[in-house]
Amino acid sequence: MNAKTLYSLIAAALVALIAAWWISSAQKPISETAEQTKSLLPGFREQVNNVDAITLTGAENKVLVTLKRGSDGWTIADKAGYPADLAKLREFLLKLADATVLEQKTSSPKHYAELGVGDVTEKDAGGVLVTLGGLKQPVKLIIGNYNGAGGGGTFVRRDGEAQTLLVKGNLTADKTVAAWERKDIADIAATRLKQVTVTNPDGKALKVYKEQPGDANFKVADVPKGREPSSDFVANTLASTLSALHADDVFPAKDMPPAEKVYKADYLAFDGLGVGLVAWVKDGKDYAQLSARLDEGAATAHVEGDQAKAQADYEAAMQAVKTAAKAPEAGDKNDKKSDAAPDATAKAAAEPIAPLAVTDPAKDKAERLKVLNDEVATLNKTFGGWTFVLPNFKFSNIDKSMDDMLKPLEQKKPEAKDGKPAAAKPPAKAAAAPAQKR
Repeated sequence: MNAKTLYSLIAAALVALIAAWWISSAQKPISETAEQTKSLLPGFREQVNNVDAITLTGAENKVLVTLKRGSDGWTIADKAGYPADLAKLREFLLKLADATVLEQKTSSPKHYAELGVGDVTEKDAGGVLVTLGGLKQPVKLIIGNYNGAGGGGTFVRRDGEAQTLLVKGNLTADKTVAAWERKDIADIAATRLKQVTVTNPDGKALKVYKEQPGDANFKVADVPKGREPSSDFVANTLASTLSALHADDVFPAKDMPPAEKVYKADYLAFDGLGVGLVAWVKDGKDYAQLSARLDEGAATAHVEGDQAKAQADYEAAMQAVKTAAKAPEAGDKNDKKSDAAPDATAKAAAEPIAPLAVTDPAKDKAERLKVLNDEVATLNKTFGGWTFVLPNFKFSNIDKSMDDMLKPLEQKKPEAKDGKPAAAKPPAKAAAAPAQKR
């Protein structure tokens, strides 16, 4: 083979390789580098605040969740207008607004089910049709499976289009109403409470209390003679129920009324805030209804006590300044008057600023009572008309009795007829585990 022939074969091979590469590239899905900056919903970012409705539709065209924005903010139509989780909702909308396409996938309907982007009219549809209202043109998007193992993207298909897209990030939407509900109910710290009283369905009451706000632990009231608490802090759990209290689910109160036998709990803060709670168990779930109030007498006494302390602290601080001013100073007592000017300025700067509780007690009291009344109004707006499903660990703080607070009674050893201790009996067989207290 001569050199000319060899060069011809090499040139032909290079042409073939280039042609094969070109054909392969033309058939290959759009790459991430070429497509990753392409928005899934062009222009939506600028309109995201105009969205006033979100509808999630599942298999057989069944509406799963309907979220609407009105004068009271975002609510859930499927739960009689209960407030939606605003943070969750906003996060979802921003994910859609910022979503970028990684690559195109199948356009064949026979492969839609594998990716979860089949039409939701189908019985076995695995995806969710998301419809956004309030825009010039409603957005409709079928969100399918999250491809966590294949690059961290989500398969989606714009409603009415054949092309499936792999979009960066996890855009999957929760399919249950409960997942979109606002979960926070109240957050009243145990350190704020003065006393808690729990009454069990059998009518027996348990009360724990603090004498002063700074007390480290709650005490158990009315401990039976000859008994004692199991620890110094055993009663503290009763006061933690309202701290970071969240609901697992919520129902209109008229649809989920209290059972015949209920637990009752009453929480009273040092500043006069009071919360009443009625709880019960049904079908393995723990339900509760709550209400808030203000004990005006306790609130007024608390404010006046704080004002008296503020007055005493201010007077003590002023007396300390006067004492310091009268103290003998080193150096010549006959200093020039001009030398005294800086000292006068320093003394004036050292004088404490009188708080409102001292300068205008009436205004201070009115403002503080208003804050408390506003808090009660806000709590009742959250509580009113609803029955909440409580987490079990919160309900366990209500399902308490006096025996739960005390050390167990010592078992007395039986005595023989002659007055001598009886021989120890062989250990009994292990008893079955007690049923869960409800």
